[in-house]
Amino acid sequence: MKKAFIYDLDNTIYAVSSISKILFADLFALIENSTEHDGNIEGIKHELQRRPYQLVAKEFGFSESLTQAGFDLLNNMSYDDAIHPFPDYGEILLLEGDRFLVTTGFSKLQWSKIRGMQIEEDFLEIHIVDPSNSSRTKRDVFADIIERHGYPIAEVVVIGDDPKSEISAAQQLGIETVLVDKTSQFPDAVVDHRVSGFSELRRIYQNL
Repeated sequence: MKKAFIYDLDNTIYAVSSISKILFADLFALIENSTEHDGNIEGIKHELQRRPYQLVAKEFGFSESLTQAGFDLLNNMSYDDAIHPFPDYGEILLLEGDRFLVTTGFSKLQWSKIRGMQIEEDFLEIHIVDPSNSSRTKRDVFADIIERHGYPIAEVVVIGDDPKSEISAAQQLGIETVLVDKTSQFPDAVVDHRVSGFSELRRIYQNL
């Protein structure tokens, strides 16, 4: 039995693609109308649906002015329609142990998504690593959670979809990892467990 499960949000709890056309319409238009990047529009759009903006901007050669314009846009953005978690989301509520949500993104936007899904009460704590006003990383937040609650490292699990983000941060701390890889996108990722859905978590951690 584990004492704590730490979840990522985007593409772990819900699919970003389900809201991306509406959510990113203005940002996509900003990028499409600019020449201050490497020109790979489709690659940029794809990556923005799965990785933090600042990392995408760096990878695709955004100019300083375009990067800042995107930051300003995202920092004031919210999503005000309903959002649906993955259909098997309810499975995580059946796992015994404390639940935490740790996500990277702009605070106003991330909170609007969390409230749109009505999942705020499902977690003991929610932490948003906001690139616009904090130098903290997911690794810092994981370490802080463990220290404040006195969890043994061996009794904590981090669950997410990105091997280079929350999975890597957890591995740096020696935390057990579960990669949610619904489409086998990361066949070479080295993780403790790989699942395609939350029902598999119960088989792993409750021997069902």
